[in-house]
Amino acid sequence: MIKLAALQMKSESGDTAANLARIEQAAREAAAKGASLLITPELGLTGYGAGDIIRELAEPADGPLVKQLQRISTEAGVAIIAGFAEKANGAIFNSAVYVDGAAVPVIYRKSNLYGDYERGLFSAPEPATVLFDHRGVKCGVLICYDVEFPENVRRLALAGADAVLVPTALPAGYSGTFIADHMIQTRAFENQVFVAYINHCGADERFTFAGSSRIAAPDGSLLANAPPHGETLMVVTIDPIDFKVSRSENTYLTDMHVPA
Repeated sequence: MIKLAALQMKSESGDTAANLARIEQAAREAAAKGASLLITPELGLTGYGAGDIIRELAEPADGPLVKQLQRISTEAGVAIIAGFAEKANGAIFNSAVYVDGAAVPVIYRKSNLYGDYERGLFSAPEPATVLFDHRGVKCGVLICYDVEFPENVRRLALAGADAVLVPTALPAGYSGTFIADHMIQTRAFENQVFVAYINHCGADERFTFAGSSRIAAPDGSLLANAPPHGETLMVVTIDPIDFKVSRSENTYLTDMHVPA
């Protein structure tokens, strides 16, 4: 069982110092509410719509930004998942990092890039199964568009994930509303996992965001939901034992037929 905090956040485009400060404030608020893990949005450190400057702000996984996150994590006593532009092997990736104090960071790179904007900025790696244990709960990571492909969530569930944590930058509009209101709960139910889908709010110079962050449970219920507008810090308890009945009745993972 863990207590999970999620920050629906308005990032400042290109201002990593301001975004780090906002995350630090949220980490301290999360700790005060008893949470041990804070999730923040996709590219929350750079701002999603910052454009070409994102290339200049890209850093390696052992660079100053991640080290600052480790400092915040250590001082607040809360692990953090944050989105950043990662520079590695001569390429730039849309990445999320999990930091837990001084422990070695865990990196996930978005494999399903959305639209010309993302494809013009980032490289797309092969899909990866990135899992880590957080206080006894096995967590997997995806980023935004990744979760819209059911295979990605299913892969993590089959690998033993209890929760799938998804920093996102969902734009406002009909499709964004449908994803937030229907798809996230469906992904949780069909895989019998928790899904935390954490978005930006407000607008930057390129995009207006849907807000509407969601944390769904294995039975398809919502543990928390943020409004379409405004920053929100959600705190929920995640305990796989609470959904033992749902998992015993909805045995999709064990009943699935895999073609020979």
